[in-house]
Amino acid sequence: MFKINTQLFTAAGPEAVRRIAALGLGIFLDLKFHDIPKTVGGAITAATRLPGVQLLNVHATGGLQMMRAAAKALAGATPETRQPKLLAVTILTSLDQAALRQAGITGTPRARAVSLARLAKRAGLDGVVASPHEIRQIRRACGGDFLIVVPGVRPLAGGPRHRDDQARVATPGEAIRAGADYLVVGRPITAAADPGAAARAILEEIAAALVSGPRRARLH
Repeated sequence: MFKINTQLFTAAGPEAVRRIAALGLGIFLDLKFHDIPKTVGGAITAATRLPGVQLLNVHATGGLQMMRAAAKALAGATPETRQPKLLAVTILTSLDQAALRQAGITGTPRARAVSLARLAKRAGLDGVVASPHEIRQIRRACGGDFLIVVPGVRPLAGGPRHRDDQARVATPGEAIRAGADYLVVGRPITAAADPGAAARAILEEIAAALVSGPRRARLH
């Protein structure tokens, strides 16, 4: 599956989705909708008309009514057998506790992410996007069928130079063993000197972790 984020969508629009879908690949449409309920509902309806979309997301901080509007729009626009999974972004992986405090948000990133995950489940969403640091707590709070999509994946998470602008990271193996359903891997592959070799190394780490990991994860 390929992730299309706001940068590509702003530059190329729906045509980017159509061209990638034409290759027979699934798409994570990572546009993180965050607006009043009616506007987000309309955006979700429009997104369902694009081919190949398997994952969609909104910001959980948009609130319960906004997330419910997104879920309702999805259910009304697409037969259940073809509905993309709808996710809520909890706390961005680039934010640490100091950054949250600057934004006027109290508590730790972990506590806020778990709280937002509970709210997303209450709204009827399929899962959340959360950092590797919150996987186990969200799994306990929201159950085994609740999807957890994990960015902030870095093969060498311990070294600051490998973090880019991410604050809360883990290796692919660590994320899988914690219980991630999907891994989002971008710059560790796209910025590598040999992207193919980097992808293969990550796949090998995933395969090794799945032997001891509690859940089945996917690489995107």
